[in-house]
Amino acid sequence: MVARAPGQGGILQGSNPSIYDPKNPIYVFIIQAGIILIFTRLLHLPLSKIRQPRVIAEVIGGILLGPSVLGRAPGFTNAIFPAASMATLSTAANIGLILFLFLVGLEVDLRLLVRNWRIALSVGAAGMALPFGLGCAIAYGLYYQFRDDKGLVPISLGTYLLFIGVAMAITAFPVLCRILTELKLLQTQVGVVVLSAGVANDVVGWILLALCVAIVNAGSGITALYVLLTCVAYVLFLIYAVRPAFLWLLRRSGSLHNGPTQSVVALTVLMVFASAFFTGVIGVHPIFGAFLMGLVCPHEGGFAIKLTEKLEDLVSVFFLPLYFALSGLSTNLGLLNDGITWAYVIGVIAVAFIAKVVGGTLAARANKLVWRESFTIGVLMSCKGLIELIVLNIGLQAKILSQRTFTIFVVMALVTTFATTPLTLALFPPWYQKKLAAWKRGDIDWHESRLDSEDTAGSPEDSAANKEQWTEYRKLLVCLRLDSLPSIFTFVALLGGEKSDTAIAKVHPSKNGKLAGTETDRQASVIQRPLEVHGLRMLELTERLSSVMKESEADDWSQRDPVVNAFHTFGQLNNVAVSGEVQFVPEAQYAAMLGERASDHTSDMVLLPWSESGSLSEVATAPFGEGSHTTFSNTSYNSFVYDFFKSAPCNAAVFINNGFGAMPREEPRSLIRVATNLSLRSNQLHATAPLRDLSHHIFFPYIGSVDDRVALRFVLRLARNPNVTATILHVKGPGIETRETGVTKSHASVATSVVAESDSDAFFNSMADSLPEQMQSRVVFDMVDTLNISHECVEHAKAEVGILRKNAGDLVVLGRGHRGTSHDGTDVSKSEVEQSLSHVSSAMIGSNIRASILVIQAGKKVL
Repeated sequence: MVARAPGQGGILQGSNPSIYDPKNPIYVFIIQAGIILIFTRLLHLPLSKIRQPRVIAEVIGGILLGPSVLGRAPGFTNAIFPAASMATLSTAANIGLILFLFLVGLEVDLRLLVRNWRIALSVGAAGMALPFGLGCAIAYGLYYQFRDDKGLVPISLGTYLLFIGVAMAITAFPVLCRILTELKLLQTQVGVVVLSAGVANDVVGWILLALCVAIVNAGSGITALYVLLTCVAYVLFLIYAVRPAFLWLLRRSGSLHNGPTQSVVALTVLMVFASAFFTGVIGVHPIFGAFLMGLVCPHEGGFAIKLTEKLEDLVSVFFLPLYFALSGLSTNLGLLNDGITWAYVIGVIAVAFIAKVVGGTLAARANKLVWRESFTIGVLMSCKGLIELIVLNIGLQAKILSQRTFTIFVVMALVTTFATTPLTLALFPPWYQKKLAAWKRGDIDWHESRLDSEDTAGSPEDSAANKEQWTEYRKLLVCLRLDSLPSIFTFVALLGGEKSDTAIAKVHPSKNGKLAGTETDRQASVIQRPLEVHGLRMLELTERLSSVMKESEADDWSQRDPVVNAFHTFGQLNNVAVSGEVQFVPEAQYAAMLGERASDHTSDMVLLPWSESGSLSEVATAPFGEGSHTTFSNTSYNSFVYDFFKSAPCNAAVFINNGFGAMPREEPRSLIRVATNLSLRSNQLHATAPLRDLSHHIFFPYIGSVDDRVALRFVLRLARNPNVTATILHVKGPGIETRETGVTKSHASVATSVVAESDSDAFFNSMADSLPEQMQSRVVFDMVDTLNISHECVEHAKAEVGILRKNAGDLVVLGRGHRGTSHDGTDVSKSEVEQSLSHVSSAMIGSNIRASILVIQAGKKVL
């Protein structure tokens, strides 16, 4: 009989893919990986609500899948995790571990350690010495209590003490970075101290762990010495040979500043595995080689961040859950079955936590931090996380730890990691951070009494100026977006770009021994105090490692961000005092961040440009085939604008651009015929001609709310610019006073109130009567009665704006007023725009008027 090839029909021929086949292990591996990924993701959903890192869910998921819980079900382990298949799962997990330790090395920025070496060494040393010493003390009892457990190799007491001491002293640097970022502590003094000490702790901890593993793997003392000397030589080789050559290659290929090419990524991964191979074969562990390769990779030009972006998703999403689930599968809570074992569990947790907190706290206090800051640093340094689990797995593989002692330390790692975030929030809440920052600046004393400023007693001229402060906007906070820069520049220049009236004659420095532009020349011109504008550029902060690295380097990022740099240049050329920063924030906290920065800078107004794409991302245009209506239909963006208005501590405005200092919004182009083909592009590019008419016309319908009062003052502030003309129309509807008062009660949570009709008229008339003479030819006050306020506003706007097509853009200013309620008292909440802006704003947008729109809301404290 002729032998036939095995069937390839799979399940159609009756084969069972869940049965492990050593010749084709991929099917069982896919089942195992799928179960682990789904299980850990589902566990992380509730844990993320209490701000727990993902590693907690991954380890707990492994424990639940292991012998402690589901493994007790008959046949579960043999069906899902058969012993023969664990080699494949372990290989995949260890490949991910090597790549992850390389990313950890990339995340460790030694420049931070160098800049803060004094406090880093003191906090790091105290945070390691005390836990290491107490760890050695409890290791003595563990060694003699559990040395008869099966699966252990004979090792000396000294080696065991060294390993347990390192396990107690280590700090989880990657998890620490994520906790600091999520709690917005990364840029505080606490965050800088913890990160600096964490870097020192990490480096020393890995060195001691390498020493311990080398001693265990070496057959004799002389062999261990050779291993250590080889490691030292290899580190020097990486620093003085590999790093310079790699840096030269990156500069030559342009990858250092432009990001790694595919060839550079391939070369880097090969170097990582080669380094891991070398440290593994000399008797240490492959992960040390990967970690060292990450340390020597350059951070210049953002290369480390860009390289991390190439690798991180596959590692963190797929490989790491496998590794930490394996840790859980090796954890058997059933082995904690007697009183002495549980006594050691409690003792190990107490030693690991108390020693870390006390050591870090005392060292921080010795560096003159306040007690509450010091305790927070101690708690953060006690975080163990995934680095601790990696150390424990190394001990389990080296047979230093039995499964019972491994389980004891896994429980300790989970408890200390779980406790870090809630304890930090309790010790260092946001209100205390603000109080401490104000106290350190000298704004308040410790009892929160505001200290008198130096210039409290001003001149009579200053007092007179303060009386007219209601028309002044000295400090403005602007949300910087790449797609809105042209309109932001035009708007800010219009508001504050007063130029000197007297030009300074320039003289060559060699002529008459006189320098051009000396102070004597400048005294001929009286320069007014410039407008101060702070630009805040927010980039999304995700749970990705690269995002956390960007946040830790936010200061460097602010210096090289092209949008912030363009904003600085604009300010210098337009007599506007500007500052700028980049903040990495989760999208859900964008509105809160704008409110916080407005409070920090004591801004008079915060300006938010509406996204050109209608989303929080900075895509310049809407997707192909979608009209401009999609700009206002994004639910998440409308919710963001609503939250922005709600959290704003001062006057707030949303600017919707339509040709204000930029090209007007256009509908998508249709296909045109080019030669013999149809195309969206033509072969001719038309240059944009310079503007000859720099004028702007403003239309403002005044209805009577407090928002309208603030908006009216702002319009008059803009109208000081000689290029601005304005029409201010008092729109009066029937019985506004009663209905507006009712509306105010239903919207008491929003910082908008209304005034009686008589007060509204009096305010309007007083502003018209006090109009300066030089503005009377450019500003017109008018009044109209109507039954439909929204319709009247739209019709007058169409008649006022968009007439001069070649000017610098017209503007319609609106008070936000009442969201979702018309002025006849009926509910008209039919769109999200009406909720986020107002009913009149929605009507203006829907009418496609040829002008930009500025919607203003009064601050919580209105004059």
